[in-house]
Amino acid sequence: MKHQQSGFTLVEIAIVLVIVGLLLGGVLKGQELINSAKVKNIISDMNGISVMVIGYQDKYRGTAGDQNQGQLNNNFGLTPVSGAPATPGPGAGLNNGRLDGNWNDNNNPAASETELFWQHVRLANLASGSTTITDPNYYPTNSDGGRTGIESGLNTAGGAAPFIAGMTGSYYVCTDNVQGRYAKQIDTTTDDGNSAAGSVRIVATGAVRGATALVTTAVVDGSLHIVCRSF
Repeated sequence: MKHQQSGFTLVEIAIVLVIVGLLLGGVLKGQELINSAKVKNIISDMNGISVMVIGYQDKYRGTAGDQNQGQLNNNFGLTPVSGAPATPGPGAGLNNGRLDGNWNDNNNPAASETELFWQHVRLANLASGSTTITDPNYYPTNSDGGRTGIESGLNTAGGAAPFIAGMTGSYYVCTDNVQGRYAKQIDTTTDDGNSAAGSVRIVATGAVRGATALVTTAVVDGSLHIVCRSF
């Protein structure tokens, strides 16, 4: 006797398709929330650096990273022995309200003002983290592990030379290793959505000083970029 094998009914298939659709929608929504959180974290980090600059100036009447050893000792009650704040390397213009050096300097051959900025704001309890420059975790990173830093956009002669050409401001906060989709969202959220103009500009990771900002259509979603914001 033959047995007829029954298949799924249209109702059962419809239910399965609805469930699959809900699962896919949940996954996509979850990814969207993760992406949004990354962007918010990077924006928060950049805003926080601006607050550190102003907070230090208000508290110590100077710029973090730009003060001499005597001022630092007076600020933090330390003497120039092991554990005391470091003084910037040769060539730094102390007490001029600027941060000499590149935002991504790495203690070579001597600490720049942009590097010491992090030590000083941490000693002032304006930021958390190590105050020892040789500590592997000394330099701050964003939520994607890219280096974050601050500078005044000057060349070796003290002339204006922002990391990204055409930017203006007293300070420039830059963060690296940012995917293009996030970089564009940062610009749209905090500036004008035009990555080649305004206070937020974008270049590809690996760009050198004086690089021309990318137009928004040239910022590739899956590629890595450097985002800089002036203030």
